[in-house]
Amino acid sequence: MRNFTYPHNLIDLAFLVSDSKDNTLELLSSLLQQLQDDPDPKMQFGEISVIEKDFGQKVDQDVESRHGFAAQAGRRKLMAQARNWLLSATLRPTHSWVYWRDADVETAPFTILEDLMRHNKDVIVPNVWRPLPDWLGGEQPYDLNSWQESETALALADTLDEDAVIVEGYAEYATWRPHLAYLRDPYGDPDMEMEIDGVGGVSILAKAKVFRSGAHFPAFSFEKHAETEAFGKMCKRMGFSVVGLPHYTIWHLYEPSVDDIRHMEEMEQERKAREAEEKEREERQKKIKEQFKDTTAEWEKDGAAVHEMAQKEQQEQATKEETSEGSEEGPAAQPEKEKAADDTKQ
Repeated sequence: MRNFTYPHNLIDLAFLVSDSKDNTLELLSSLLQQLQDDPDPKMQFGEISVIEKDFGQKVDQDVESRHGFAAQAGRRKLMAQARNWLLSATLRPTHSWVYWRDADVETAPFTILEDLMRHNKDVIVPNVWRPLPDWLGGEQPYDLNSWQESETALALADTLDEDAVIVEGYAEYATWRPHLAYLRDPYGDPDMEMEIDGVGGVSILAKAKVFRSGAHFPAFSFEKHAETEAFGKMCKRMGFSVVGLPHYTIWHLYEPSVDDIRHMEEMEQERKAREAEEKEREERQKKIKEQFKDTTAEWEKDGAAVHEMAQKEQQEQATKEETSEGSEEGPAAQPEKEKAADDTKQ
């Protein structure tokens, strides 16, 4: 929120903390105080409301529990109650727009408010993906609750009980609906619009008149849906425009599942095993080098000694040959020299 380019003084903030067992409330209050105390006056927001109210949420907050199929109907009805309660407590006559934003959005364009307002639709949502580790593919569609209605889903709804709630992304309900998330093109026009019937709750911008006209988040089965998806269908029924932007993407936080965590633990064990094996191999090579030192220097030393001995032997041999030649000219030739000398004397 600090990075919003929309004038902060024209934005009122409202937070609802419910069924929390950690320090969310204290941390939120501290961060908001820091934000309002920022020396830059452009950082300060308008009215800020932090409300604490429990709704009896019994579902555990791990990924499997929150997103498990069995928990969806009850969980979404409670979330609808929470949204409606927060809206009724904080919507002011001066508000023109209402922007709903989940706390676990990781990244989004700083200009998202202006970008969505520019379309001038009654209800509009961006596409929502999430980053993944490389070994899981790098990225993945996240919010499957923004969709166009299908004949298959309508036929399915007719077979369900009055209080049933259809939820997307589960094998139990094969709706074959076109999902906003799966239509994303990273290089597509971010302003391209797609009419939708259900809307996801991660990031919703709606005109305040939509809520003042009576639209809300059904905490009951409305056309076999609840919460934000039912809100989209209700708005369509009331004649409001509901659109999604398939190529305008924001990114949800990656939360590893139990299987992901198990796989990461296995990867960590494999990494440690490789490191231990590499260390053992290096130590083994070190011992081999110490026990069998490099013989190159010894070979060079021995070679030099052999070469020196060979040269010495050659020199000695040459000396012997010279000595042998000198002895043949000496005593054997001496009588002739003496005779020659005697001849000279005569």
